[in-house]
Amino acid sequence: MQTSYSSSRILLPVRPWFIGFSLLAALLLNLLPTSVWLGVPDWLSLVLVFWSIREPRRVGMGIAFLLGLAMDVADASLLGQHALAYVLATYGASSLSRRILWFPLGQQALQIFPLLLLVQVVQFGMRMLMIGGDFPGLAYFLGPCIATLSWPLLTVLLLLPQHQPVDHDANRPL
Repeated sequence: MQTSYSSSRILLPVRPWFIGFSLLAALLLNLLPTSVWLGVPDWLSLVLVFWSIREPRRVGMGIAFLLGLAMDVADASLLGQHALAYVLATYGASSLSRRILWFPLGQQALQIFPLLLLVQVVQFGMRMLMIGGDFPGLAYFLGPCIATLSWPLLTVLLLLPQHQPVDHDANRPL
């Protein structure tokens, strides 16, 4: 018996406005004052990775670059820091999308962990190379771990609008 959120379930096509809404909601979550706390995931990178795995033709590196620039301006950080990190993660996610979707949600989370860690490492590396500064400690890398743990819940929430109603019609094979 398959679970209702497995990759083999037939889903309705995603609506472009829903993708835009989820990306905007993730951007707003990143802009909350809680985003500077240690361990709070980068919601925008998580949602970008999700949509570039699920819809690689709709969410690509261009959208990741623009949202990264928006985050750079909003955080008043080094211009291009978020943009580069998001573009690299989106590229990795879209190139691995067919492989990742074959796994169950728990194993998908393990597959996206390196992508989320890459975002933190690129941002940290650019900050240290360009500006210099103090090492924030290993707790700085706790965000990707928490984001990885929230992957199954995020997947369920973002796929809910695409689920077809369960109709048991004997005349329809699908």
